[in-house]
Amino acid sequence: MPLTSFTEIESWKEARELVKEIYLITDEGRMKVDFGYRDQIRRAGVSIMSNIAEGFDSGSNKSFINFLNYAYRSASEVESLIFVGVDVGYISTEKSKELLNRTDKIKKLIGGFIKYLKTKN
Repeated sequence: MPLTSFTEIESWKEARELVKEIYLITDEGRMKVDFGYRDQIRRAGVSIMSNIAEGFDSGSNKSFINFLNYAYRSASEVESLIFVGVDVGYISTEKSKELLNRTDKIKKLIGGFIKYLKTKN
């Protein structure tokens, strides 16, 4: 059965969970007052979700693939920012592993979806 909404896309669902986590952890401790870092990692996380949603409604598989590539790159940005968070003591090693596993899962889901859409062209 074809998808009828971006909310049915697994990578979007996972990104939504990631964004919730990001908002929770960035509202704690020193991260709460490091507005530059906090806002950047939040924006990158939201960008994953938003690009998947925008791509779904873009009108063509080619355009959707472009938006999925943006979402993939935003997930990479989140990964990089997680490492920054660890390096400056904002994020524990344990929490970083959890977040990195989630971003890796999102990237794999997006990558698989891109491959699928390419076969539909």
